[in-house]
Amino acid sequence: MSCVKLTVLSGKGGTGKTTVSVNMALSLSNIQLLDADVEEPNCKYFIGTDFDKEEKINRKVPEVDQEKCTACRKCVDFCEYNALAMMIDEVLVFPEICHSCGGCKRICPVNAITEVDRELGNLKRGVNKYDIDFWQGELNIGEESSVPVIEELKEKTNPNKNVIIDAQPGTTCPTIEAAADSDYCILVTEPTPFGLSDLKLASELMDELKIPHGVIINRAEEDSDYIIEDFCEKKNINILLKIPFIRDFAHLYSDGIPFVIDYPEWKDEFKKVFKEIRGVLDEKDNGN
Repeated sequence: MSCVKLTVLSGKGGTGKTTVSVNMALSLSNIQLLDADVEEPNCKYFIGTDFDKEEKINRKVPEVDQEKCTACRKCVDFCEYNALAMMIDEVLVFPEICHSCGGCKRICPVNAITEVDRELGNLKRGVNKYDIDFWQGELNIGEESSVPVIEELKEKTNPNKNVIIDAQPGTTCPTIEAAADSDYCILVTEPTPFGLSDLKLASELMDELKIPHGVIINRAEEDSDYIIEDFCEKKNINILLKIPFIRDFAHLYSDGIPFVIDYPEWKDEFKKVFKEIRGVLDEKDNGN
């Protein structure tokens, strides 16, 4: 295997997903970092990013010509997402919840529906002093679905680089879209009952997607790590790394400084993680 596409995710927010993504990106060479947490992208704050390119992301939404419309309701009944509604004899459109399938336009018997562009968000390319190939997606405020932005962001994937995707927290559609077609996923968790509960959900998702995965325990503590270790042992999941609960790491984070900058010895730890992942993937390829 040449280059690897990794997605870093977690079952809940605040576990250290961005911490892992950024510090790993800074520890490796030939890296592309994609921030797919498009509702609140924050990798930019840790790598000192200036944006030099922006691309708008549009999607098609229906527009109804009320003079042509016969109020037959076929489009309203067709829409599974209730983005269309009949109000007396007019069809109302709710573009925020439209999934842009185009079905209403096709089913209209009198061609009263056309499609128009609606701006959903944007992609930005970032320049930084670390020479990381960086892109982020941003979802416009008030929009319901971030999946189209993540889809477009992944189109920026460079096949000649090792790719790290910082996914949205959770196990819903945006996370699935970010993780889909990844070679390997890193599940970031913390040694608490809440952390374990959400790790279980994230691991079940990986099983469904059939993506190999391992765990990084953030804010690790010797007397509580067993909460995660016992689960990983039962499911035969590799614990790739433990990042200890160190106050100075938290201070650096609050100042927007990745901890591998002040603690460069940790770059070797992330390199070991990447080497272990490569070994798992090589073994998988040889097995096939």
